[in-house]
Amino acid sequence: MYFRILKKIGFVLLVIFALIGAGFTGMYFAVKWGWTNTRGGIDKQRESFLNNTQTANVIGSQQQKYWQTTEEWNILKTALIKDKAVLYRAASASGVSPRLIASQLIVEQLRMFNSDRESYKKFFAPLKILGSQTQFSWGVMGIKRETAIIIEKNLKDTSSPYYLGQQYEHLLDFHTTDIENERFIKMTDQHDHYGSYLYAGLYLRQFMQQWKSAGFDISKQVDILATLYNIGFSGSKPHADPKAGGAMITIGERTYSFGSLAQEFYDSNELLDEFPRE
Repeated sequence: MYFRILKKIGFVLLVIFALIGAGFTGMYFAVKWGWTNTRGGIDKQRESFLNNTQTANVIGSQQQKYWQTTEEWNILKTALIKDKAVLYRAASASGVSPRLIASQLIVEQLRMFNSDRESYKKFFAPLKILGSQTQFSWGVMGIKRETAIIIEKNLKDTSSPYYLGQQYEHLLDFHTTDIENERFIKMTDQHDHYGSYLYAGLYLRQFMQQWKSAGFDISKQVDILATLYNIGFSGSKPHADPKAGGAMITIGERTYSFGSLAQEFYDSNELLDEFPRE
């Protein structure tokens, strides 16, 4: 009798561990085969930004901050706290505020969670992890391969307006001859997001450098930096009165621009103890 009970308990435990293993295996192949990807959007607001015209920061009341009330935000908040140490390390190396990097991450992740509901429900919500892209854009920060290559080149090109100085030149050096594969792994490693955060931090810092060299300090303008982060190097034309914009992101009942949503998080009290404003 006692043996039968132990046998039943063992069988139940075996089934439970098998289900857990199947879940993690499914998540692995979902990331590997691109099922979790969302295509990065560079929309018509690029033109508005370049033409120095005002774009809508948010459709609907700016006071209610709808994104803070969503299930997706609660999942994302938990996942981001887990990554605090590695994000801080990348922020220190790139010379930017951890909260500034986190602001870009928040927008990229909320966009992914809301545009790919099935993957969110199956993998990211149950495991409370950040979503990593592997096709059109890479990693948790959603940076494209082509953008990553430009970031790398800017670190070494002393004639570039994005050049940051000798102390940054070797931060993204490669250690194998298979650069393409090494870059991909560095940016998409689901177990270590340092590479993804480092590229993002350097990306933001290079925009700051370009605009500062042109006579415009945007280091404290989170919405403008986020807009540039979204529209890319080709859209970065320093001028005196830039406006926030970028891709429009729908979260539940509200639609935000990339830049305005990043600013809303930065200005909010969310995760202020973990990632204070500077």
